[in-house]
Amino acid sequence: MLCLLAFLMAEGVTAPSANVVIAVPVANMYSRASANADVVSQAIYGANAQIVGRSGGWVRVRTADAYTGWVTAASVLRRPAYARTPPLVEVESLFANLYREADVTKHRPLLTVPFEARLEVSPAGVPARNDDARWLRVRLPGGRKAWIQRGDVTVDPKPWTVAEVVEFSRRFLGLPYLWGGTSTYGYDCSGFTQMLCRRRGVVIPRDAGQQADWTGMVPVGRDQLRPGDLLYFGASADKITHTGMYLGNGEFIDATPWQRPVVQIDRLDDPHWAPLLVAARRIQ
Repeated sequence: MLCLLAFLMAEGVTAPSANVVIAVPVANMYSRASANADVVSQAIYGANAQIVGRSGGWVRVRTADAYTGWVTAASVLRRPAYARTPPLVEVESLFANLYREADVTKHRPLLTVPFEARLEVSPAGVPARNDDARWLRVRLPGGRKAWIQRGDVTVDPKPWTVAEVVEFSRRFLGLPYLWGGTSTYGYDCSGFTQMLCRRRGVVIPRDAGQQADWTGMVPVGRDQLRPGDLLYFGASADKITHTGMYLGNGEFIDATPWQRPVVQIDRLDDPHWAPLLVAARRIQ
């Protein structure tokens, strides 16, 4: 057994049970252990991942959606699972500042984390003053304490209805498109639809083609579309390259570099999109 472990370590492979926590606002996940490689996805602050490989100052990780990629070793902390059980909060604002004290004026923020970042509430996570319920104290992955404004977080996140997600999606209009992006710092098309599905409590695959093939969704005809259905575009059903969410009235919302590289609302009858729609899916 020890010989096998030594061999695996020499080959740059580590036990998949080794947990790490993302310790930067957003960590790029690369296809190879190099900043010159392409970005395949991202992981956000406080997210747990499993180490599946090492190479120099890089670790290959598997995220909760079973996606793998290389991140810099400096962007993660090796430690037990973080913010998986209460008490915890989830960032509800598009971005949230963390401060060293319960005050926005004395010092610059320690860091700014994106929407969906989960944080452990400190055992002493009480208002800074008895007459001020504005603040919560949280414990960061490295153990440091910080303060966050209550208006930036939700204490008990629950799955939303389809109608709530459809309305909520408009909040992201104008955020930048970013290849491989999975956060409010920038989304790509499938990262955006994956996030919207998480609001419903459903974890779908990371890439658009994988999503369209996922068994947790059923095909929908174009004449049967309902708000909340996912749309898939490409040269054919076997070559899907883009996705968005149907809003109704012939409109869909998507993160796209087409014309304006932002999250935007497009139309199915647009000459660009009409011939590219090759599939539609509805979560079962």
